[in-house]
Amino acid sequence: MGNTTMDELTKEQIALLRNAFNAFDPEKNGYINTTMVGTILSMLGHQLDDATLAEIIAEVDEDGSGQIEFEEFTTLAARFLVEEDAEAMMAELKEAFRLYDKEGNGYITTGVLREILRELDDKLTNDDLDMMIEEIDSDGSGTVDFDEFMEVMTGGDD
Repeated sequence: MGNTTMDELTKEQIALLRNAFNAFDPEKNGYINTTMVGTILSMLGHQLDDATLAEIIAEVDEDGSGQIEFEEFTTLAARFLVEEDAEAMMAELKEAFRLYDKEGNGYITTGVLREILRELDDKLTNDDLDMMIEEIDSDGSGTVDFDEFMEVMTGGDD
């Protein structure tokens, strides 16, 4: 599992986690028992088997105290929230690609990609678009497959 931090969460997600955490810390001790983590995660829509849950808790509760502070809890929960966002974005991009790939060939033309990019940012000049298309379609085939499209839309992995 990736090492996700609080920085990757929105204010709303942190507020949601704070509320869930506080609900299980009625004495306001600043920590919850590790036994509550599974319950909270399932309330947030994540059902985990005992082995996976134990592994995650052991990673977060490094001193084995059986207590998890809010920051630790947030680090743990962030993994699920951030992964969920990535999956949702991937599904949306797949759907967008499918809509533009009208014949279902598994690729779109650079002309179609040019239209998509222009819709996303109307400040792009023709020169900007030419340079982007040239970089994306490095083999000069005039087509862009889903993987290339994903790289463009998500900023690639470099």
